[in-house]
Amino acid sequence: MSEGKLRVERDGPIGRLVLDNPARRNAIGEDMWHAIAGAMAELDADQAICCIVLRGEGTAAFAAGADISEFEQRRSNAAGVKTYEALMDAAHHAIENSPKPVIALIHGFCVGGGLAVALSCDLRYADASSRFAIPAARLGLGYGVPGTNRLVATVGHAAAREIMFSARRYGADEALAMGLVNRVLPDAELDDYVGKLALDLASNAPLTIAASKSVINALIAAKGDYAEAKKMVARCMKSEDYVEGRRAFMEKRAPAFKGK
Repeated sequence: MSEGKLRVERDGPIGRLVLDNPARRNAIGEDMWHAIAGAMAELDADQAICCIVLRGEGTAAFAAGADISEFEQRRSNAAGVKTYEALMDAAHHAIENSPKPVIALIHGFCVGGGLAVALSCDLRYADASSRFAIPAARLGLGYGVPGTNRLVATVGHAAAREIMFSARRYGADEALAMGLVNRVLPDAELDDYVGKLALDLASNAPLTIAASKSVINALIAAKGDYAEAKKMVARCMKSEDYVEGRRAFMEKRAPAFKGK
C-alpha cells in the first residue's frame, strides 16, 4: 500500500491539492485516487474558492504516474482492474468537470497517470526541468478512451500517436511546442507565476468561467449535446455579475464578482 496522501490547502480564493508522496516521486496510490474526487467536491462547494491549483510535493516531480507498486495487488485481475480504473476515472472527471479553473503546476517528472491528471486540468504550467511521458506501451497497459481523448484534444492526433506509440520522454520545450503545456518557466519562477495567475483567474467572473469550461468540454466531447452548456451561458447573461462587469467596465474600475 502506498504511503502517499493528498493534501488540501486554502489560501484566500485559491485552493490547492498537493500530491504528497515524495519517496515515490509523488506516484498516485489508490487512497490518493480515492481522495481526489472528494477533495474536488469540497473545493467546488466552497464559495470562497475561485481557482484550484494541483501540484506535487516538492520540485522533483508533479507525479511519476500511478503507484506501480500497488499493481500486483490491486490491478492483477479483471475485477481489480475495473475497481482501480473506476477510482481513476472518478478523479479525472472530478477535476475536469469542476466549474472552477484548475491549474496543473508541474515541477519535474509528469509521467503516465501523473500526466493524465495534468491533462484533466484546464491549464498546465511547467518548469524548464520538467519531463513528460506516457509509458503505457512499455507496460502493456491499455490506455482508455477518456484519457486518450484528453490527450488528442490537447496535442492533436499526430502528436498523440507519437507519445503513445513511442512511450518516450519529452523535455519541457518539446512539450510546449506540441501544446502539451501552456507555458514553460525557469524552475525558480514557476511557483510565483502560477500564484499570480491563479489570483488573476480568481478575480474574474466565476459564472463566465464555468460556462466557458462547460462549452469547451462539450465541444471536445463532440457528442452534440450542448444543453447544459447553453443553460450555463444563459445564466451568465441574467446574473448580477454580468451587471457588475458592465458597470465596472464603464466606470473604469476592477469588478467585484460574487458568482451570482
